[in-house]
Amino acid sequence: MEAINNLISGGAVTDILFYVFAALTLLCGVLVVANPFSRSPVTSAMFLVLTIISMAGLFVLLHAFFLAAVQILVYAGAVMVLFLFVIMLLDLKEEQRRKIKLFGLVGGLISVGAIVTIFVKSLTSIKPNATEPTLEGETYALGKLLFTQYTLPFEIVSVLLLVAMIGVILLSKKKLE
Repeated sequence: MEAINNLISGGAVTDILFYVFAALTLLCGVLVVANPFSRSPVTSAMFLVLTIISMAGLFVLLHAFFLAAVQILVYAGAVMVLFLFVIMLLDLKEEQRRKIKLFGLVGGLISVGAIVTIFVKSLTSIKPNATEPTLEGETYALGKLLFTQYTLPFEIVSVLLLVAMIGVILLSKKKLE
């Protein structure tokens, strides 16, 4: 852990890593939507995994190691498995995928407009010389809170996720038979 802190504390190395991770995030994010290599949704899902992993690299540069681990485990792991289950269960034909183009174009334009608006608003609201909050002990505090004050809701959510997993397995098993 100390070696990682020393590596990402340096100015030039941090800048280079930031630009690499940011470029990889943007490139893979664009390839999720507009993939020139393959029109397969599975390929788009794999580019989404690369996007999520490069975003985890950005979290590491921010010294948010817990968020980076959660990003990889939850999003790149669990959510992508769910996406792949849905993609394979839907089994979209090529004709069905091409009909969505106009809707996707309109949705994409609206999304780009929203992102540009958010970006402009956030740039105009930046306060100079703002102090950074300290994040020491964030993971410890979260764990202590989850297993003391929120033990019952935590266990209920874990049982709910287990039931959902069993349901997906049973539904996919019936589909195969």
